[in-house]
Amino acid sequence: MAVAIRVIPCLDVDNGRVVKGVNFENLRDAGDPVELAQRYGKAGADELTFLDVTASKEGRGTMLEVVRRTANEVFIPLTVGGGVRTVDDVDELLRAGADKVSVNTAAIANPEILREMSQRFGAQCIVLSVDARRVPEGGEPQPSGFEVTTHGGTRSAGIDAVEWAKKGEELGVGEILLNSMDGDGTKDGFDIELIEKVRAEVNIPVIASGGAGKAEHFPPAVAAGANAVLAASIFHFGEVAISEVKDALDAAGYEVRK
Repeated sequence: MAVAIRVIPCLDVDNGRVVKGVNFENLRDAGDPVELAQRYGKAGADELTFLDVTASKEGRGTMLEVVRRTANEVFIPLTVGGGVRTVDDVDELLRAGADKVSVNTAAIANPEILREMSQRFGAQCIVLSVDARRVPEGGEPQPSGFEVTTHGGTRSAGIDAVEWAKKGEELGVGEILLNSMDGDGTKDGFDIELIEKVRAEVNIPVIASGGAGKAEHFPPAVAAGANAVLAASIFHFGEVAISEVKDALDAAGYEVRK
């Protein structure tokens, strides 16, 4: 039987509120994370992702509280990321009620941390978040043409994005959250070439993120190799309903949980 394609709303949380902008700038308040999470649970979301966008130490305290409150109210898997630097950070988030933890910058600085996390908590709990963009003109060339970025897509990490996803799998992560920084907030559609290139190199699930603007943008991402599709603002501001995305995927012949 085909595995159902997951539809995942992403909530960027800043000091206990959900925010959304374009390319991580001009952030707008989009509401209370627990209320939004409840709404998405009822609307048929398969999972939820929370990203702590400030992720400072005080941000972490707020975030743990948000995770606890959400886990008590919403009964679909919850992935939490942002500022996860140590094995203890993962432990803390899982104890607060997260099902999976997404790791980004800390893994670039110390890739072996992924192996440690995976060995301690299991591959199914660890997600490697890859913020990828096309190498800009004058940038350091990469074999795939895509590079890993940090600081909300503003700085090059000097690493090939496709190779990095592959390395994440080798180090034991269970999923790749593939964020197109070129697409983030633009609503022009997912970066199909990026998804195809990563899919060709990894065997673990790939979550496509960045660029969704309408329901018909989702099936091409799955055709390119995504196992799950993630979006933020179009869901938060009511532009597209989760049911519309599932209908579009269903119409394209993909298995979805209705």
